[in-house]
Amino acid sequence: MSKADVIFIKMCRDIIDNGTDTKGEKVRPHWEDGTPAYTIKRFGICNRYDLREEFPAITLRPTGLKSCFDEILWIWQKKSNDIRDLGSHIWDEWAGDDHTIGKAYGYQLSVKHKYKEGEFDQVDRVIYDLKNNPYSRRIMTNIYVHQDLHEMNLYPCAYSMTFNVTKDKNDKLVLNGVLNQRSSDVLVANNWNVCQYAILLMMFARECDMIPGELVHMIADAHIYDRHIPIVEEMLKRPQFPAPKVSLNPDKKHFYDFVKDDLIIEDYQKNDQIKNIPVAI
Repeated sequence: MSKADVIFIKMCRDIIDNGTDTKGEKVRPHWEDGTPAYTIKRFGICNRYDLREEFPAITLRPTGLKSCFDEILWIWQKKSNDIRDLGSHIWDEWAGDDHTIGKAYGYQLSVKHKYKEGEFDQVDRVIYDLKNNPYSRRIMTNIYVHQDLHEMNLYPCAYSMTFNVTKDKNDKLVLNGVLNQRSSDVLVANNWNVCQYAILLMMFARECDMIPGELVHMIADAHIYDRHIPIVEEMLKRPQFPAPKVSLNPDKKHFYDFVKDDLIIEDYQKNDQIKNIPVAI
């Protein structure tokens, strides 16, 4: 069975059995019919995934890995906030008349900053440091920029990555990462984010001639919406399968060369998709 399934089931059970119910409290999200979208939540979830063991896709329901890849390319490689640069329609809800989501996500990664070594945006600075100073404890990004929040159509949920390099027994450099997330809609987006940032770690590792290692996922508020609880309860009873094999096109060596079709997915045995999941807005 997929280790990601085991982690997901344990997390969901913990939230449902031990979480805090926000019913009756003041909440921002709502359902399409205007009803407040309450949650059961747990604070401070930490999940660890070792990419040397397997790719962290759940099999309880399919995670759209190609679409995950497309969105992470949109944010981190294209550094775009324009939904016309994205293959899916997952951001359409938050796009303005200019077709952008404001100064959010990719926009923040495109902004250049001054360093002693010159000007870099955050992505290029990560690559520079991994190649030139891999044992630095300062290799990180942050897109939760307070001065620009009023111009973001949605505040970033997954907002910070910290990269850390170790060595394996053969003295090969191993690239690890900590993803910090302020809020996670566990049913809709949790494994989506895990798979995205696992792929991001794989791309940076390829660029810097390292082995993808551990992805540590820190979530401040991990929650299941009230209308999702029956869906999750049924989903947790489904059979589990081995993790798929996921890799990058071996002919591509550089971060900026990857395209959506360079993600290779093999042996993804999974349950049927759950359709018509209501999404709180």
